[in-house]
Amino acid sequence: MDLINKVLVSENYVFIALVFVGVFILWFLPAMLALIFNRKQFKLILLACIPAGLSFIAWGGVLVWAISGRAVAKYTSKVDTENSKTP
Repeated sequence: MDLINKVLVSENYVFIALVFVGVFILWFLPAMLALIFNRKQFKLILLACIPAGLSFIAWGGVLVWAISGRAVAKYTSKVDTENSKTP
């Protein structure tokens, strides 16, 4: 806590702004990754990022959800095609 107080008291506004930008990017990293991997559920992941940033476990779960979008679709389509081939 002393480190945060020292940074805020130092009046180094550029550093403080960079820290806030870094925290913002890290907080919404799952939403940014969802734009690439799981675009269909981007809005839900974006909303889930807001409270999930307060818990490392929840944030990790949202991150996995954001990344696993294409992989899940890939394997479900593979299973569907295999099921349609069997009589």
